[in-house]
Amino acid sequence: MLHPLTVEPLVRAALAEDLGRAGDITTDSIVPAEAVATARIASRKDGRVAGLEAGLIAFRLLDPSLSVTVERRDGEDVAPGDTIAVLDGRARALLTAERTALNLMGRLSGIATATRALVRQVEGTKARIVCTRKTTPGLRMLEKHAVRLGGGFNHRFGLDDAVLIKDNHIAVAGGVRPAVERVRAAVGHMVKVEVEVDTLDQLDELLGLPVDVVLLDNMEPDTLRRAVRMVDGRLLTEASGNVTPATVRAIAECGVDMISCGWLTHSAPTLDLGLDM
Repeated sequence: MLHPLTVEPLVRAALAEDLGRAGDITTDSIVPAEAVATARIASRKDGRVAGLEAGLIAFRLLDPSLSVTVERRDGEDVAPGDTIAVLDGRARALLTAERTALNLMGRLSGIATATRALVRQVEGTKARIVCTRKTTPGLRMLEKHAVRLGGGFNHRFGLDDAVLIKDNHIAVAGGVRPAVERVRAAVGHMVKVEVEVDTLDQLDELLGLPVDVVLLDNMEPDTLRRAVRMVDGRLLTEASGNVTPATVRAIAECGVDMISCGWLTHSAPTLDLGLDM
């Protein structure tokens, strides 16, 4: 569970963006300041809940006295019509925070739901589904947490917590070996080093170097199986590229340790949620 102190600034910024310069002129014109109401957040589709805590922060920032009854927590599954939470509080706050809360919850629940589908596809293999840095700017922490709620795992959070040497790094360095040597000379002993390879020849060169993980990029299943045999447990293996619900099982059955998928956080469909007063 994410700490509210780390989530609140993100939610506060989203609310401020929506409120603009004059606030909610529609609600403030129609609803008396003293009015109270009950609202129900419900799912209109099958999915997995994520972002509820962020959504509730949006409401509580506008109404600290809000009363909440949670029916489905983050990480739990819902069917169409299921109630996620019931809110009792100031009507203005409920209406004004509605879109910000549902935007966050729908986006994050969509990521968790898509992750859940891939995780189910690879059950029975050792492969873990992991996300990437292809996240919405400013929402990376929330989106990566949603992947975890869907049963997946996180790749690096940023450029500073692990080394990933990609094809452009290798091109600038003049080869895999000089790139790895420069990294090992510069980073601390606690930092993991991963290198991306596109061919078995590149993999063969890499196996003699001090790295921890190999990223096997856009390889067909036959090539991927050969790559896993070449590695023979000496490195963690990560497969990437062309990962879809239709292909992920075949990729997992090649014996890789991880399967990374960027679309989980940049293109997963939003889960349809609604708020009914």
